Amino acid sequence: MIPAASDPDLRIAIDGALARIRERASELGPAFGVLGDAITRAAQGGKRLRPALVTASFDAFRADDADTSAVLSVAAAFELLHTAFVVHDDVIDHDTMRRGVPNIGGEFRRRAQDDGADPDGAALVGDAAAILAGDILLHEAFRLIAMAHTDDATRDRLLTLLDDAVLISAAGELADVENSVAARHPSRLSTLDTAFNKTAVYTFRAPLQAGALLGGADGDALRVLGEAGGRLGLAFQLVDDLIGAFGTTAQTGRDTGPDLRENKRTPLVALARESGAAPRVDEALALARTGPVAVREAQAVLEETGARQRLVQLVEETLTAVRAASHDPALPDRAGALLRTLADGIERRIP
Repeated sequence: MIPAASDPDLRIAIDGALARIRERASELGPAFGVLGDAITRAAQGGKRLRPALVTASFDAFRADDADTSAVLSVAAAFELLHTAFVVHDDVIDHDTMRRGVPNIGGEFRRRAQDDGADPDGAALVGDAAAILAGDILLHEAFRLIAMAHTDDATRDRLLTLLDDAVLISAAGELADVENSVAARHPSRLSTLDTAFNKTAVYTFRAPLQAGALLGGADGDALRVLGEAGGRLGLAFQLVDDLIGAFGTTAQTGRDTGPDLRENKRTPLVALARESGAAPRVDEALALARTGPVAVREAQAVLEETGARQRLVQLVEETLTAVRAASHDPALPDRAGALLRTLADGIERRIP
């Protein structure tokens, strides 16, 4: 979506933070050293969107003589925050694999089994390792910002952004889990709130505002950027929901329709149920886990209710609002162009 994700200096900053974790972990026993190595592997790959947004926003606001010493540390913090959430999400979802290989929990389950643990014991060790890994990554994210080379007032504002990112995302994750098991289906507004909280703040709003703050943005610019960043994050998550239902294997990295197979209660499903076809929608989604034929039937039902079209329209309306905000006089031209680039990139992801 933005070229800054491949910045070699950014990669060095992230790798440096991971190296510190490995070094400290290796001093605390063999098992903890293995965990340090596993944390490094968990943080490898991926698009590194969030740190790229920090640096891109910084570049959009900074003067030619701006101090660049803090921005890479702050950018690395947002990448470690994302990795922490991914690791914890795998525990919540009882997943032991990621990208076709064992994740941290899966690796430590195998390690425990090799040491003679029974299945319950191995699961306990795997979950414990993953939870601790996520905690370490969260700690390191806050540490990177606390140690960043900037003035105290800016550091306090950066820590507030990170605090919001953690707490609001956690609230969204809890709501998502509760929605998945509640007897009553959540309303469309409830699922939209959950989608926003899970993704928008930590993925777009906070990284964009953090970079802008380091670049010298004033209060009006930060407000406009925060509102636009929240809309970008919501649109990004809604497109993810569309991909989870209708995306290709290349887009999902899994079999087609993973969200349908897992019967996730997304805004797409809420819109379909509001159409008056709730019993048919519920039946189709209940069967979707049985195989590809049932997935295609569930996709057809969602199409027939008009839910897919309405969700695409909502994404487009949200991105239109971002493009309008990009022309706000509080933003420099480069910041406005960045918002439009991001909106275009999200729109291109719509399946």
